[in-house]
Amino acid sequence: MDVTARIATLELAETFVISRDSQDTAEVVQVEVEHDGVTGFGEGAPIERYEESAESALQYIEDAADALGDDPFALDEIHSRLEPREWAARAALDAALHDLDGKLTGVPVWKLLGVRRLGPPTSWTIWLGDPDEMGYRAAKVADRFLRLKLKLGARDGRDVERVRAVRETTEAALQIDVNEYWTLDEALDTLPRLAELGVEYCEQPLPAGDPGGPRLKAASPIPIYVDEDCHRLDDVAACAERAHGINIKLAKSGGIREAVRMAHSARALGLGVMLGCMIESGLGISAAAQVASLCDHVDLDGNLLLAHDPWPGVAFRDGVQVPADEPGLGVREEVPDPR
Repeated sequence: MDVTARIATLELAETFVISRDSQDTAEVVQVEVEHDGVTGFGEGAPIERYEESAESALQYIEDAADALGDDPFALDEIHSRLEPREWAARAALDAALHDLDGKLTGVPVWKLLGVRRLGPPTSWTIWLGDPDEMGYRAAKVADRFLRLKLKLGARDGRDVERVRAVRETTEAALQIDVNEYWTLDEALDTLPRLAELGVEYCEQPLPAGDPGGPRLKAASPIPIYVDEDCHRLDDVAACAERAHGINIKLAKSGGIREAVRMAHSARALGLGVMLGCMIESGLGISAAAQVASLCDHVDLDGNLLLAHDPWPGVAFRDGVQVPADEPGLGVREEVPDPR
């Protein structure tokens, strides 16, 4: 198989703000894997929190190209030959191989995996800001999305105000994401008040590995889902002590194949399953959408946050990100008009 890769810059429609940073663009790595005249495409979104970058991902893919071999269906063998690092780069390779396999067999990836096509509705992210600002942004999208995800963790004592401001504008289901920015005492004080406002669950309230995790799980009136605590299959069992569910992201897991394993493992442990994303184009979102039906909750709005999605093909219908009913991932790069 022949492998090529490149770095692409995605422009956001508006500045995206969470507790630890803000951004106007996102860099991703995009991969092409060619076999027997057919090409599969994949995308990975490196996560700075885990010391990955588009440059390190690109280097990893270039170094790993010879390890792919000549059988695009030997996924376990291929993954075993790759060094266990640079998980976003591995996710891009994994997506490209799945896209290639789907095209070679003439079926969509979700059908190749034997899963249902449709998953739950995606949430829409309301990024961190002043309460009135967050309420205004929630009101603008209330007629498009069935669920909203509110970014909290400003450490200014106003997180309950933020949720209240949003609740006053919409009856949509609400979830919150703190991105590790609460202390245990803050979480114990805040979560009961947010439960009264109808928040359905909280994502990563404490720093990853915080010893207060089991205590918070026992005390919380709403489910706790962990993101930064849960990367790959080996992390899932330990999460059962500190959370009611896990958030799977392909950029953390290394791709579709590991994500499927994680979802089934979480089910065996009685955990809920959430599927998340980074800022990604439709190419990255399409890979995650293939396994959305395995999850209880879906947060796949990365491509919807862009000023322009260069990889259309994932349909947004009735709040659901619907994977294409075409071979492979079902997305194609949009070629700019030469005029």
